[in-house]
Amino acid sequence: MYNRRKFIKDIAVASSIATSPFPASFIKNRFTSSQDKIWACLLHLSFNMWEEYISPHRPFRGYRPNLQFSEALWNKALHEMADQGLNMVVIDLGDGVKYESYPDIAVNNAWSVDKLKSELTKARKLGLEPIPKLNFSAGHDTWMGVYGRMVSTEPYYEFCSNIIKEVSDIFDQPRLFHLGLDEETFSHQSRQKHIVIRQRDAWWKDFYFLVEEVEKNNSRAWIWPDYFLWNEPEMFFKRMPKSVVQSNWYYGDDFSLKGRAPEGTPKVYYNKENKNKIYDSYSLAYLDIDAHGYDQIPTGSFHTNNATNIGRTVEFSKEHISDDKLLGFLQTIWKPTIEDSDRHSDMRYEDRIIKGIDLIGEAKKKYY
Repeated sequence: MYNRRKFIKDIAVASSIATSPFPASFIKNRFTSSQDKIWACLLHLSFNMWEEYISPHRPFRGYRPNLQFSEALWNKALHEMADQGLNMVVIDLGDGVKYESYPDIAVNNAWSVDKLKSELTKARKLGLEPIPKLNFSAGHDTWMGVYGRMVSTEPYYEFCSNIIKEVSDIFDQPRLFHLGLDEETFSHQSRQKHIVIRQRDAWWKDFYFLVEEVEKNNSRAWIWPDYFLWNEPEMFFKRMPKSVVQSNWYYGDDFSLKGRAPEGTPKVYYNKENKNKIYDSYSLAYLDIDAHGYDQIPTGSFHTNNATNIGRTVEFSKEHISDDKLLGFLQTIWKPTIEDSDRHSDMRYEDRIIKGIDLIGEAKKKYY
């Protein structure tokens, strides 16, 4: 349980938490040398992270009561990742597993715990380290079922604690545990029926709780930091623990630093005077994360016709981010793991997923 007394304690020690790194012995034992970067791809077991219904604007991501997943494509993708020299698969679990602690949230045909464990073994035999992802953003928690309507309540904290523990046990205490936490804004939820946005201390309270749950299960928390970083960077760098791995994401092509070099000390690339967009390009956030001493795994994508993005992300990061803080790279495709596509897509999902894997593999070969 997470009560008021604990919250007050967290707020009191927030500044010390934000500057205290994850135990050095843990990082040394759990992370490899700088020469052996993480080369990862995100694959989705569940895709119920957005609208609670099939919205016409993006019907592929609306809630489905049945598992939307092709095991044949999953197997093909894993083998393609291994062939391309990747070494990690991040699995978006959501409601695609019939958890022993909360079987009621599972969709029809969800994997059993034993099935998931067998697939983790398969991935490991291919040289792929499996990492769990559960998105705890209030904008991406459709997978939680009724618990997504209980954010910041005692039943919610109990649910989060139990589900993190069970998944940690299933994955045998993974090095990393991806908590999502992206896009918790009105604009990102504008088509959903139920909108929840945590702000200020309400967000930090829940965030510290989630990180603590991950760490007490012997893993390291990993997040997408856009919600606070892109909107309140000064607060973000003041209160964000160094223990948490950051995955800023940028899916465009603007990696230019021309005319953007900051002046003065400390050098920062955000402009807090620009209320509409604090970062001229979100690629610049990688530099601020590095300047403040955080470990990071930059995130690229091939969700649309942006085939150059992951390669340019790798090139830019290698040139500008401290090597010892650059843990690796994550490629995303943001499509369900099924062969066919809907009328909004110009590529079959299978082709896009395999191409996305190939693109990060090509970047690895070119730059490392």
